[in-house]
Amino acid sequence: MDAVTLQTASAECCSCAADDIQQGREDRPTRDEAMAAVRTLLAWAGDNPDREGLLDTPKRVVDAYGEWFAGYEGDPAHELSRTFEDVQGYDDMVMLRGIDVQSHCEHHMAPFLGKAWIAYMPTGKVVGLSKLARLVEIFAKRLQTQETMTMQIADAIEDHLSAAGVAVLIDAEHQCMSTRGVRHHDVSTITTQFRGVFRTDKVLQQRFMDLVVRK
Repeated sequence: MDAVTLQTASAECCSCAADDIQQGREDRPTRDEAMAAVRTLLAWAGDNPDREGLLDTPKRVVDAYGEWFAGYEGDPAHELSRTFEDVQGYDDMVMLRGIDVQSHCEHHMAPFLGKAWIAYMPTGKVVGLSKLARLVEIFAKRLQTQETMTMQIADAIEDHLSAAGVAVLIDAEHQCMSTRGVRHHDVSTITTQFRGVFRTDKVLQQRFMDLVVRK
């Protein structure tokens, strides 16, 4: 599969995902319905939702979900819309190292926690560094797979900054694997995406990887 086909498939996938998220917003239950669902889960787990220690649990869970999944309200295009062209001719990579990743697996709704390293090769304009960290947060604070999130971050930077190249690496530990099922601890998952010059220029790609592991 060539680069054009990959890029087209990625764009189509992201478009379908965006449509699904929009449909989810339109069908969103009320807060009271969400709290009632938590009470049902508490009872299903074998406890009594009416005992003192659990009376406020539905409210707390819904509030926590509001934080954990705030990324559905975020807009990557908006975050990357303000750029700066006065960079005195700077034409090398811009890289952020060790961005916190706190997300939830879409299969079990269990957390996966780790770090992200992202870089792009600007073409005459750059974006504020905090916006790149915020971009990671927007995609992380959704129900995710690590593979999809890695692609989405790369797509957003490539599309909205017209970057000559993008590199993304995420290293995370999935609690759906460490606390249930096979229960293997200290196993990390690494996903990468290289676009543009980071894919074609192996020396540049190696520079990125060297900076990832640098202490």
